Amino acid sequence: MIGAFLMTKQATRKQNVARDVTARNTTLLVVDDEKVNRDLTAQIFRNRGFRVFTASNASDALVLVEQEHPEVVLLDYMMPGKDGFSVLTDIKINFPDIYVIILTGRGSEQIAVTLMKAGASDYILKPFLNPDLVERVEKVLKVREVELRNRELVLERDRLLREIESWNRTLEMRVQEKTEELKKIQAEIVQTEKMSTLGYISAGMAHEIRNPLNSIGLYVQLLKGGVDDSEQVDFLEKIETEVRRIDSILRKLMDVVKRPRYHLQHVSVPEIIDSLLDLFQPRVKLHGIKVKRDYRVDPPLILADAAEIEQIFSNLFANSIEEMTEGGVLSVVLEQDHDMMHVQVADTGKGIPKEDLQKIFDPFYTTKNSGTGLGLSVVLRIVRTYNGKIEVTSEVGKGTKFTVSLPLLAVVS
Repeated sequence: MIGAFLMTKQATRKQNVARDVTARNTTLLVVDDEKVNRDLTAQIFRNRGFRVFTASNASDALVLVEQEHPEVVLLDYMMPGKDGFSVLTDIKINFPDIYVIILTGRGSEQIAVTLMKAGASDYILKPFLNPDLVERVEKVLKVREVELRNRELVLERDRLLREIESWNRTLEMRVQEKTEELKKIQAEIVQTEKMSTLGYISAGMAHEIRNPLNSIGLYVQLLKGGVDDSEQVDFLEKIETEVRRIDSILRKLMDVVKRPRYHLQHVSVPEIIDSLLDLFQPRVKLHGIKVKRDYRVDPPLILADAAEIEQIFSNLFANSIEEMTEGGVLSVVLEQDHDMMHVQVADTGKGIPKEDLQKIFDPFYTTKNSGTGLGLSVVLRIVRTYNGKIEVTSEVGKGTKFTVSLPLLAVVS
């Protein structure tokens, strides 16, 4: 029995200590137009360690609320001028963390419901016992502590959810970026395999086709020597023309997969571009095309075969001009990024449908009525020879842009 009594006393002592700590950290505002009630109530809570302020009217009360931010307000309901309900409403709108206990001598169930709906934390009828008042205040403080903590937890939860959502967006973006990179790598692998297969086939085709082609050419020349009829001579010359055209296609096909003889020297890419644009000037004028040059840097010379670099931009310029037979703008932008040179060749032509962008570097693929469809395949082979890359973007009805990136130290593979 004695042990149980001592434990009970210890528990009570701990509760009192906890209350004293809470009281020392608590600010209380007593609002009552009767000085006796105001002073007695204030003294009760000062004796328990509360920091207490008092006000006799609504105006003073609201000033103290804004200045001192009390945790709890003991508010008399019936006051001259602005009543307790109006003060309660103002406090809950502007200071939702302040809890209000209404004190009144004229209570009713309807008033109590109205006050609680307006945000009052408790409702006490006068006269009241001092211990009852203290207990009610302490209960409100506990409820306040729990509710504020819950509010903090909700805010923390929302913050974490936003953070998780941000991480998810970042992760999705990274996955998308990696997926696009993998698609590009896969496309490059497929393209390489196509070129390898084409190279194997082309080598055999060139040998097998050129032998009979040479024979056809020789027989045509022999026939021309023994024919006097001008019409027949014309027919034989047309055959010779077609023989030469087939041979030209075979040479272009071999250029796609196999590098011909080359001579490395230090070349200026801007000078090559300017020279090519001068050569294309008659076609540019014929179609009413405006040429814009924007050389944002003066890049150093690169070690390359001048004919190969000319072939890159000659094919790109020719394609752009063919897309603007009714006028447009051909733009050439030259930039430098660390050890890479970037040349953008853009037109304002018809553009390329999205589904066709992956095919334009394939040998023999073309959307034109004429041409072999080997030009861009040759461009791709040359760019890769110099360990560079070529990218294309296009929008139907607005035009196409090719970006050729070449290393300034042009290492030849």
